[in-house]
Amino acid sequence: MKRLENKVAIITGGAAGIGAATAIKFAEEGARVVIWDIDESKGNELAKKINSVFMKVNTADYNEIESSAKKVNEMFGRIDILINNAGITRDSTLKKMTIEQWQQVIDINLTGVFYCTKIISEYMLANNWGRIVNASSVVGIYGNFGQTNYVATKSALIGMTKTWARELGKKGITVNAVAPGFIATEMVAAMPENVIENMKSKVPLGRLGKPEEIANVYAFLSSEEASYINGHTLSVDGGMTV
Repeated sequence: MKRLENKVAIITGGAAGIGAATAIKFAEEGARVVIWDIDESKGNELAKKINSVFMKVNTADYNEIESSAKKVNEMFGRIDILINNAGITRDSTLKKMTIEQWQQVIDINLTGVFYCTKIISEYMLANNWGRIVNASSVVGIYGNFGQTNYVATKSALIGMTKTWARELGKKGITVNAVAPGFIATEMVAAMPENVIENMKSKVPLGRLGKPEEIANVYAFLSSEEASYINGHTLSVDGGMTV
């Protein structure tokens, strides 16, 4: 039997990068995958490829999440897994960062996670079982120049993960976070070669991580194998935080 056989999993930001790798991995593990993203083209293409469901959802919109979650529950009869993967960057130094840049990142990376978890955890509570995994980052642990907004959200997710683990654990729901390091996504691949090489030099393993390596961890934390892991933030960074 596959690890996620017939589990209903919502993956936010699931149309590309780590999210897409996660959708593919979960489908391989037998889950009924629901991709939430704002990119209709990539989302529909991936959903067709792995025989899953795509829904255009803006995770910064509470009403949109509420109605979309209701549709998923009506479609499958339950929601078992939530991967809070959606996130954006609007990098700038403190001096130059605009209020708009700050708010955009807060809305998607932090408030959106709160919205998704608040709404979807209700469906999990009804079944006394659930897995919630939040996408933090190694920069949420040690900070990063020019990313006040992004670091603030990723640090906050670690605290929220611990709080929700305490609140939901007794109801059979585990809540954990993953803190990826430098991962070879499409966005990173578009960076100048010297920047990529500099990133690699900071990793003890000497390379960037693969989206699939983060997806593997998401799958593990969503499975019964991780049933006694709760409130933990797992760094997947090739040793950057050693």
